[in-house]
Amino acid sequence: MNARARTFASQPHVASYYAASSLPQPDHPQLQGEVMADVCVVGGGFSGLNTALELAERGLSVVLLEAHRIGWGASGRNGGQLIRGVGHGLDQFANIIGADGVRQMKLMGLEAVEIVRQRVERFQIQCDLTWGYCDLANKPADLEGFAEDAEELRGLGYRYETRLLQASEMHTVVGSKRYVGGLIDMGSGHLHPLNLALGEAAAAQQMGVKLFEQSAVTRIDYGPQIRVHTAQGSVRAKTLVLGCNAYLNGLNPQLSGKVLPAGSYIIATEPLSEELAHSLLPQNMAVCDQRVALDYYRLSADRRLLFGGACHYSGRDPKDIGAYMQPKMLEVFPQLAGVKVDYQWGGMIGIGANRLPQIGRLNDQPNVYYAQAYSGHGVNATHLAGKLLAEAISGQHSGGFDLFAKVPHITFPGGKHLRSPLLALGMLWHRLKELV
Repeated sequence: MNARARTFASQPHVASYYAASSLPQPDHPQLQGEVMADVCVVGGGFSGLNTALELAERGLSVVLLEAHRIGWGASGRNGGQLIRGVGHGLDQFANIIGADGVRQMKLMGLEAVEIVRQRVERFQIQCDLTWGYCDLANKPADLEGFAEDAEELRGLGYRYETRLLQASEMHTVVGSKRYVGGLIDMGSGHLHPLNLALGEAAAAQQMGVKLFEQSAVTRIDYGPQIRVHTAQGSVRAKTLVLGCNAYLNGLNPQLSGKVLPAGSYIIATEPLSEELAHSLLPQNMAVCDQRVALDYYRLSADRRLLFGGACHYSGRDPKDIGAYMQPKMLEVFPQLAGVKVDYQWGGMIGIGANRLPQIGRLNDQPNVYYAQAYSGHGVNATHLAGKLLAEAISGQHSGGFDLFAKVPHITFPGGKHLRSPLLALGMLWHRLKELV
């Protein structure tokens, strides 16, 4: 165990399991002085790393700036679920991009997972990638929706096994009586997200990308040539990519108003016996239910249950994540009473008003591109975003970037201080509707 992992392990209940179990993480330098590149990428998560990788493969020089460490934000703290699809309710955009455009977006939602699969295989990234996922139905209407999803996947030519489960079959997937059915998808799965990010950072560096950590951007000078300032240096570039998502803060007010940071929380149990772990998730699948305040969970490679959810729109984190999340876990798995929780952590995901990833460029700054607001589908959608941004920047338009860029995204009302409480009230209404 490296020194960094020992530090986290000495503080159980307050640290991410991923940080404690990650591969050795090299220290990248802080930006000092002025450097030049074709493209400056801001953000060392999946969006920034994959954009940098894709650009480097196309022969462009890239500098990537990360305010903390690689994978520090949602990319290194999420539930590790790699699930098909981008966005929610894509048919709502047919009046903007047409029925064929909607179909292309749905196909890109499948392609996004394949990009991760290929990235892991090509660079031999050790991230515990495991195939198998199941959507969990909380009520009969959910199961009806799954049947429609399965039919749509067949129509899209999906090549992986999907199978509807009735209530009597759910014990083969999850050791809980809460669910009335499910939809198995063997083309989705789960992984160690921080190790994936670290592996992609290593691959980007091998391709010539210059990575700088502890290099928060303090100011951006826009124009035909961009100048990005940090505390100790600056980057001059032809093109800028903003991939900060929920951690954009006020760096670009035009974009930050369109993405709402929402808290999501996870606990990790102590390692479970092989028998107990198998009784919880017999096929070692990642699973997720369908409620607004959803539960999602899976087993880690060392047989811990990683249980997450409770998405908060209020802007306030629970004082004690473990005390908040453990009762939710016990509602699903009462047999875990008495099992110790070793880790608890949270982080911010980016939510957009229409739940579609925001991928585009600024109207008044045509050399500034962005990707954000993945609304819970970030592990795969970020990888797709990186490809689409690199195609657009390098002039290799495939049409995918243009489809996403056509969809307008509203600014959340209420300004910086009121938009979170207003959305929290709206989500409370949706939760109340679930009880009817």
